[in-house]
Amino acid sequence: MGLINVSLDDKYTIEHGRLFMNGTQALVRLMLMQHAKDKARGLKTAGYVSGYRGSPLGKLDQEFGRAAKYLAAAEVLFRPAVNEDMAATAVWGTQQTGLYDDATHDGVFGVWYGKGPGVDRSGDVFRHANLAGTSPTGGVLALAGDDPGCNSSTVPSHSEYALIDGSLPFLHPANLSELLRYGLMGIEMSRFSGLWVGMKCITDTMDTAGSLEVDPSFGAFVLPDPGTYPEGERSIRWPDRAMDQEERLHALKIPAAIAFARVNKLDQVIYDSPQATFGICATGKTFMDVQQALDDLGIDAARAAKLGLRVYKIAMP
Repeated sequence: MGLINVSLDDKYTIEHGRLFMNGTQALVRLMLMQHAKDKARGLKTAGYVSGYRGSPLGKLDQEFGRAAKYLAAAEVLFRPAVNEDMAATAVWGTQQTGLYDDATHDGVFGVWYGKGPGVDRSGDVFRHANLAGTSPTGGVLALAGDDPGCNSSTVPSHSEYALIDGSLPFLHPANLSELLRYGLMGIEMSRFSGLWVGMKCITDTMDTAGSLEVDPSFGAFVLPDPGTYPEGERSIRWPDRAMDQEERLHALKIPAAIAFARVNKLDQVIYDSPQATFGICATGKTFMDVQQALDDLGIDAARAAKLGLRVYKIAMP
């Protein structure tokens, strides 16, 4: 029997198929896939990643270093920062490419990363950068590394309230496949809405490893139809008065993000019943726990329909 020729770098070099990777490696793959998607659409984009390491994103700099040659080929620049807010300021700058006539790229997609306390200390930059907006061919994904069980952190962290306070919509993946899909969706949502988009990266997700199916259509998206959201200018611009930014944030950007999430069916009804009398809503790792509990109780889709049970999986809390 012949053996399949495999390499540890397959997760970065093979376009489609079943690939083995961990959470940190999935984030590297995310950057490569975003560049490939843009190239297929005729866009000349680059990527920029900056942040400050800390559990559960503590090994991100090591993995990005190992994948340096693949990232360089995709024009993705990785620059760890002295602290989280300096990194956020640099990522904010990537969205200003389109404001210059001599720009060499159509846009730069930016990724910020930091653990829970880093989200807290970067609130000032998050608020200003989110108000300023993103480039329609750039986009920003803010990775919030949360360790709610305090397994490898000095404090248990829970970044939802900080992200909500800064008016950043955020996605909460439940597994590695969703980490990739939501990451790609988050960048596109950011481009469309003009908002920074957060993604909650918890220890249980980032510290896992597994095989997942990947293909070029992974993370395919559609744009909402006109009329399903308020029309208006949402992207970064200059000059831009603070009060105008505030008005556009609430009147235009947030409704656009909600419309994007809705048309792409990010939230999903997993189990349904024609006569539902009881509902369970769950997001991220908690959804996996709910699913395991239902399985332990012998409740599948057919049983849930008879019981009048509906299970709703929330992607964007």
